[in-house]
Amino acid sequence: MEPELVADEGHVLLWRPPEPVLAISSGPLGGGIGERRWVVNATVPLSYDRDDPEVHLREIADRIGVRGAGCGLLTGVDVRLVRHHRDAGVSAWVTTGIGDAPTWAAAEPTGETASTAGTINAVCLLPVRLADAALVNAVATVAEAKAQALVESGVPGTGTCTDATVLLCPTRGPVERYGGPRSAVGAPLARAVRAAVVAGLRPPGSSPLFGRR
Repeated sequence: MEPELVADEGHVLLWRPPEPVLAISSGPLGGGIGERRWVVNATVPLSYDRDDPEVHLREIADRIGVRGAGCGLLTGVDVRLVRHHRDAGVSAWVTTGIGDAPTWAAAEPTGETASTAGTINAVCLLPVRLADAALVNAVATVAEAKAQALVESGVPGTGTCTDATVLLCPTRGPVERYGGPRSAVGAPLARAVRAAVVAGLRPPGSSPLFGRR
């Protein structure tokens, strides 16, 4: 399954699995755990100030012609710069934007507002069905791998305050009980996410999945 690049008000990445998948998502549309039919990751202007992202994403879905239950993410990053990495059957697509204020997860609040927002959105496809607890564990694995990539790349933070993750897996088949970074699924997931984030931190033009047009 590869994402489609769709033109809307901004560019949109659209994943449409051939059949419904089990998803866990922290995004504003379709968050939580459940069966989903599609995922969108949509570029919005850096000046974006709508306070109804769920409604906005539903509007985008309607305009591009997807129906039913889905997951939606927003980002100020040009989604044409998405980076993809595959490892042992796991695929990770990541749009990486850190703006001018990457955040340490446990930092004390400063009251300052970043002038350029950043968002790291990860959409990952897993080859086997995960138990609900394993899906939650796998989301933590994505966060750990993302933080590792940022620290190794010299970024002073573990992420941004608007990062979002979507994990997709089959609805049927033997159930994997673990999603941590040393599990059969979590280990390649961690490697794939780390590689995609590192690639996304490189200058534009270094072989994104969709080049700028």
